Amino acid sequence: MDPISDFECLQQRIVQCRKCARLVQWREQVAREKVRRFRDQDYWGNPVPAFGSPDAKLIVIGLAPAAHGGNRTGRMFTGDGSGDWLYEALHRYGFANQPESVSMDDGLMLNDCLVTAVARCAPPKNRLATDEIGNCRGYLKKELELAGDKKIVLALGQVAFQVFIRLWRESGKRSNEPDLKFRHNGEWNLPDSLCLISSYHPSRQNTQTGRLKRSMFHDVFRRARAILDASG
Repeated sequence: MDPISDFECLQQRIVQCRKCARLVQWREQVAREKVRRFRDQDYWGNPVPAFGSPDAKLIVIGLAPAAHGGNRTGRMFTGDGSGDWLYEALHRYGFANQPESVSMDDGLMLNDCLVTAVARCAPPKNRLATDEIGNCRGYLKKELELAGDKKIVLALGQVAFQVFIRLWRESGKRSNEPDLKFRHNGEWNLPDSLCLISSYHPSRQNTQTGRLKRSMFHDVFRRARAILDASG
């Protein structure tokens, strides 16, 4: 098996996916109608593939592309406020070559990091239905399987945390299971030398209300860097 080739084939399948009628209708409507500030831009309007390489040691899992972020630019966490927070933190701790992510051709490269999500289509009001999560979870499961060198899984938000836990339990590695309850900056050592870290999602709902402060978000990535540096 060639993880890189299999990963690329998987991303091609993701981009062509039309499993969820509601999400297909919404993502395409947004891409047609746009918003005033982006009216001169061509929207991606398709499922958004993961960004990075499957041989990364850090896997970051978000919720879904934003309607005028990833759904516009075609890259995870790119072109919106959440992405501003994420890539600034990744750059600060050595996981990205620059702190900004605005478009697919902006020169951004990740270092030992893969950014993916629970769902690959922008949902209305940023809310996913249970069946939509179920339709997409197989893609995340396969990505995690292909990520054979992963050392840390960082779940952004409670939904990403819960979906990862279900996938992990389904893998049959539940021996000596720790107390897995979502909290910001939570950390758990799982079997096979895998570390799970949880963080509040850097959504505007969290950042603009002060629930998530930049220093709190940086703490998560500082810890991830320390773990990887210690592991060699």
